[in-house]
Parts: sequence; structure tokens; C-alpha cells
Amino acid sequence: MKIWGYWTTLAWAVLAFLVGQFVALAILVWWRAGDLSALLQVPYDGVLVTLFILISNPVTIAVIALAIWFKRAAIADYLALAWPAAGIVKTGLAGLVGLIALSDALLYLFGRPLVTPFQVQSYTTAAAEGWLTAMAVGAIIVAPAGEEAMFRGFLFRGWARTERSTWPAIIVISLLWAGLHVQYDWTGIVQIFVIGLFLGWIRWRGGSTLFTFILHALFNLEGTLETVLQVHFFR
Repeated sequence: MKIWGYWTTLAWAVLAFLVGQFVALAILVWWRAGDLSALLQVPYDGVLVTLFILISNPVTIAVIALAIWFKRAAIADYLALAWPAAGIVKTGLAGLVGLIALSDALLYLFGRPLVTPFQVQSYTTAAAEGWLTAMAVGAIIVAPAGEEAMFRGFLFRGWARTERSTWPAIIVISLLWAGLHVQYDWTGIVQIFVIGLFLGWIRWRGGSTLFTFILHALFNLEGTLETVLQVHFFR
């Protein structure tokens, strides 16, 4: 299989990200052009966050698919859309549960909130406008699909070329992934970075971006459930 080089892989990834972001932003600005002041007052409006996710991620995936097509490679092979061995599945599920439990325990012990203001505001505003189902689809399915295609799929394929380069690639990819989550404070970004290291390791050992997508979706599902509990029972 022909693979893009290190810098070309990065260039395609940046292009895919920026095109997705700008297309989504342009559509949202056009849609809510008469209400921009209200948008600035509620930056994490659940409807806008949901629409941004639902628009930007498919566009990003399309650009990545175009890059792979230019290499005349099969998308499923390039992005490792295969199922791993049963042992990796068990390790991945157990590891995810352990990381979530450890993370929540540390946040609780150090007096940090388990649910961020971004999550609470997005959920409550989406609920007020009847967008909870769409938001759940975006957060649990669409966002993980776009991010895994980009990070554990395309970037990993381009950068983790040898055994020696694998861990540096996993670390850099995890830093990039965590750094994009500017809606969280530093504790949330650190948590995402650690999860990124774990997902990168699973991608390496299992050879499957399909499975890292499932783990990512489960991680977001757990965060969504915590938000529901926080809003309805612990406010």
C-alpha cells in the first residue's frame, strides 16, 4: 500500500480539519446570521455544537478519503477498518473502564468537577430546544468517527511506519488530539491526552481503528451519562 509521507500526511490532516471547520462555521453563520450577538453570549449552545459536529466531521472524513483515493489505496485498509483479535477487545474494554474509574476518582479526590461547564451548558440548551437525540448522535457516533478517522486512522498510518516510530507517533497524535479540545480546562485536556495514549496503543496492538472508534464512542457515552446525572440529580 502506498502511504503519504510524514509532512504530506500532516498537510492533508490540517487541510481536512480546516475545511471541515470552515464549512461548518460558514453554514452556521449563514443560518444564524441575524442572531450573532446571542451566539456570543452562549458559546456552547447545544444546537450549534451539535450542528457543528454533524457538519464538520463528515467533511473532514471526505477530505481524508480524497487523500487516500489519490494514493489509489483502499480506504478500509488505509484507515485499518478491521476487527481486532478477541484478546485486544477484552484488554481495550477493561482498560477503558479502568481509566475512566481512575480519572473520576482523581477528579473527585482533588475537588475537580466530573462534568465540565461546556457539557452542562451544551446539554441544557440542547434539551430546551428538543435536540438531545441529535446531540447524542453527534457526540457518541459522529465526533468519534471523524476524530478516529483523522488521528488513529490517517495520521497513525502516515506516522507510525516502524516499531521505533510508533510511540513517538502515538504521543504526538495524542497531543494534537488533546490540544484541539479547547472547550475543556487543563484537567480535561490531560484526561483526553491519556485516553489518546491508550487508544493509540490499542490501535497499534490491535491494528484496528474500527475498535478505537468503539472505545472512543463508549468514552463519550460515559461522559454523556455523567452529564445527564449531573444536570438532573446533582445540581
